[in-house]
Amino acid sequence: MSERWTRKASTHLMLICWLALSCAHGAAQTAETEKAVARAFDDAKLTWAPCPPIFKKGCEVSVLYGDPAKGRSDVFLRTPADYTLPSHWHTSAEHMVLVAGEMHVTYEGQEMVVLKPGSYAYGPAKAKHSARCAKAGPCVLFIAFESPIDATLSEGADK
Repeated sequence: MSERWTRKASTHLMLICWLALSCAHGAAQTAETEKAVARAFDDAKLTWAPCPPIFKKGCEVSVLYGDPAKGRSDVFLRTPADYTLPSHWHTSAEHMVLVAGEMHVTYEGQEMVVLKPGSYAYGPAKAKHSARCAKAGPCVLFIAFESPIDATLSEGADK
C-alpha cells in the first residue's frame, strides 16, 4: 500500500471515530438529562382525566409520558366493566397492551379479537375500530401513540 493511501485511510478512520463519539456523547447527554419513568396502572399518584368527548362518560385517560398534543406519547386508558368504545379512528398508529380486564376489539374488515392481560395489539393509523370491556371487571389499556393523539367517530357510529 502507498503511504498516501494509508494516510488518507487513517484520516477517514479518525473522522468516522470522531463522528461516532460525537453522536454517542450527544445521546449520553440526552439520557443523562431525561428521567426514567415507571408507573403502575393502580398508582394513586396517576392523574386521570375524561377521555375525549366523543366517548360516553366513564372512560378515562392518564398520560404517562410525552405530550399528547405535540407528538409521541404513552397513556393508560381506563373504562368500567361492560363499557363500549364506539367505532372510531386515530391519525396515529397505536401500540397497545391490555393491563387489566378483558377487552374485545374489532377492526373494520377483521375478526374480533379478545385481549386479556398481557395481550399486545397494533392498530394502524386511520384504521376504524371499536372495543368493549367485558362485564367481568374494569379494563386498563396501555397505548403508545406515534404522533399527536386524536379520536374521530366513524361515520354512522353512536356514542
